[in-house]
Amino acid sequence: MTSKKQKHFLKLYQPVHARFEKFCRARTFGDMPYEDLINESLLIAFKKMEEIKNEKAFLSYLIGISTRILANSKRKKKAINVAEPAIFNQHPDPSNFIEKQFEIELLYQSLAKLPELQKEAIILFEITGFSIKEIMKIQKSGESAVKQRLARGRKELAKIIKHQMEFKLIENETGR
Repeated sequence: MTSKKQKHFLKLYQPVHARFEKFCRARTFGDMPYEDLINESLLIAFKKMEEIKNEKAFLSYLIGISTRILANSKRKKKAINVAEPAIFNQHPDPSNFIEKQFEIELLYQSLAKLPELQKEAIILFEITGFSIKEIMKIQKSGESAVKQRLARGRKELAKIIKHQMEFKLIENETGR
C-alpha cells in the first residue's frame, strides 16, 4: 500500500517540483529556509493525499499548504518575539556572479516588504509562472482583485527597489 502511495505521490510531484521550489525560494526569504518549507509541505501533502480532490491542481494544493505553514510560522515568531536575520546564503546561486546575487538578494528583500497578498500574487505570477485564473483559485479572490494586487505590488516593488538602490549608491559614495 505504502509503495503504491509513494509512487502515485511522486508521479504527481515530479512535474511540479521546479515551480514549487521557485515559489518556496521566493516566498520564504527571511522567514525560514526554503528547504524546510518544501519538506514540511510535502510531508503534509503525502499524509493527506487521500483528501486531494483534483490531481491536476496538485501544485495549487502544495502552495496552499506551504502558505499555511508560513502563516503559522510567522504567528509563532510573533508570539515568542524572536527575529532571525535573513541569510542570503540560504539561496545559493550556482553561477556565483556577485552582481546577480546582489540583484536576487535585493529582489527578495524588496518582496519581503510588500503586504502578504501582493507578495504572494507577484511570486505566483512573475516567479512561479501561474496564470491570473490559477492565482484567483489559490487566493480565493476575483480576477480584478488579483490584477489589482499585481499592479499595486509591482508599483510598490519598483519604489522599494529604487529606494534601496539609491541608498546603496549613497552608502558606496560615502565609503560606509
